[in-house]
Amino acid sequence: MKVINSIPGRGYLLLAVLIFAASSSVTRQLTELGAQHLIDGRNPVSFCNVLFVGNIWALIILTLLNRRELNLQAIRQFSGKDWLGLTAVAFFSGALAPALFFGALERTMVNNVILIGRIEPPLTLALSVWLLHERVNRWVVAGAIVSFLGVAAIVLIPQTTGSEMMPMGGFQVGIGELMTLVGAIAGALGTIVSKISLGNVSLGFFSIYRNALGTLIFFVLVINLFGLQHFTDVFAPVVWQWMFIYSAVIVVFGQFCWFMGLKRTDASEVSLANSFSPVAGVLAAYLILGEAPTATQYIGGVIILVGIILNQIGISQPPTPQPHRVKPGDSVAAIPAQSAENPDRSVGFKGV
Repeated sequence: MKVINSIPGRGYLLLAVLIFAASSSVTRQLTELGAQHLIDGRNPVSFCNVLFVGNIWALIILTLLNRRELNLQAIRQFSGKDWLGLTAVAFFSGALAPALFFGALERTMVNNVILIGRIEPPLTLALSVWLLHERVNRWVVAGAIVSFLGVAAIVLIPQTTGSEMMPMGGFQVGIGELMTLVGAIAGALGTIVSKISLGNVSLGFFSIYRNALGTLIFFVLVINLFGLQHFTDVFAPVVWQWMFIYSAVIVVFGQFCWFMGLKRTDASEVSLANSFSPVAGVLAAYLILGEAPTATQYIGGVIILVGIILNQIGISQPPTPQPHRVKPGDSVAAIPAQSAENPDRSVGFKGV
């Protein structure tokens, strides 16, 4: 306990950002390791198996850590709106977004997924202003617009990366890039729904329910689209061994560090730490996979970084957002995870 309390909030934020930034590269690396343990010519560590088994391990660990919040008396007090909101968030951010991100990792470079995924904070900002009528300053708006342009450059400028392509409006758009874009939209929608309708739901129960229902929805979708045989190798020991480590480190420990950081820092520190996320992700892709950025990724990445800098300037303008101390039992909506002034309090895709 003393060790946990001795680590400063910035240290927790840095750990969380590094863990989440490496998640995409680690996921790709796991599937490549699975190729060395083929079962009847099949890779047991497929992206679908990784997501499904990873979610099950994460659910087990999260349930053990948050078992006190599985309070039947409190759960009975949830309204129909609460359950509807929980189910919507589970669909968007617990099933659809992860499935799309994992599918994208199978079809394009990790750096594309990392950089295009940065469109989620500006999307959340736009939805917050439109639906929640939150106010923002010009710097934050400018940062969001510039980030949009950076993502558009990566999606629309032709790349020689071997990505699967499809024609769209006169452009050749990569299928993996498009899946990442739709996944980011799903994640932003999940965030907005959680802010609108989950004021009475504790963070622990929210995490468990989103993970459980998201896993079930993903399983049903895959069965309907590809058939039960798609999960033929899901019980292979190599899958469960690797995914236990993956879920414990990236999903559970990463989220623990993130919320400990939120509890001990203010909005500007969180945004500053998160601004390193794309750089850390690209660096992780190079160190883990040997994947060097392409010219298109350099162009889009620089534009996105300019947008992040503008957003950081906007956040630093008075009045400075007051820190919110996250406490056990806090509701989801009570935690300013993506306010309009600071949409970067989420680091986007977190592996599962």
